[in-house]
Amino acid sequence: MAVISDVHGNAFALDAVLADLHACAPDLIVNLGDQVEGSANPAHARARQAALGATEVRGNNEEKLWLGGRRDDAARTLGVWLDTQLPPEERARLAALPLTATVAHGEVFACHGTPDTPWDSLLWAWQRAGEGGFYRARDPRELRALIEPLGARVVVCGHTHRPGSTRLGDTLLVNAGAVSDQVDGDPRARWTLLDRRAGHWTADFRAVPYDIEGAVAWSTAHSPFGTLEAHLLRTGTFDARQNLP
Repeated sequence: MAVISDVHGNAFALDAVLADLHACAPDLIVNLGDQVEGSANPAHARARQAALGATEVRGNNEEKLWLGGRRDDAARTLGVWLDTQLPPEERARLAALPLTATVAHGEVFACHGTPDTPWDSLLWAWQRAGEGGFYRARDPRELRALIEPLGARVVVCGHTHRPGSTRLGDTLLVNAGAVSDQVDGDPRARWTLLDRRAGHWTADFRAVPYDIEGAVAWSTAHSPFGTLEAHLLRTGTFDARQNLP
């Protein structure tokens, strides 16, 4: 099973991920949301994701842009530009995506952030500090309260752009990482391959090089966000003083 998350409208990163993904021949694809909010050819990124036939859930950026939640000036500016890139019917489809999904005969539970909201994070919790903030690992007791009611063998999420996993009892918790907009200094695109063998689930975290300069050039030529996109994609770092991913 392939899991992608946080494409953020980066068609160049997505194309590289899909080439690697299809070479692995997964039996199912799950898309954890934040599909189009970005400026490296979001129309192409949207079309490629729509063609996957993936099981999809709603990310916080689908809510921010389409569900009456344009929360600040930056989001409004990007939202206005994206309105010129995406047809209204596709915006409506994204807005109607479910918050969560269950696949693999109920063994895998998928969400963008937590089971209750795409704005929070599961393996890590956002801790505000001064003008910025940081992610801290959740207390295992907090995690247990969030995941035990789900009854799943695997819980997959995104949102934090940080690939990682842990086990809590018999449940594997996986953050799939982000196709675009990395935060750990490694700008490669990410996705996760889940595998079940003899009833045991494992996660293979994949990192894929892609044409970063092509993405920057497209954003610079076609959007007002080229400078921001260039810094984010080239460095693979995110300024915590900005809005959360």
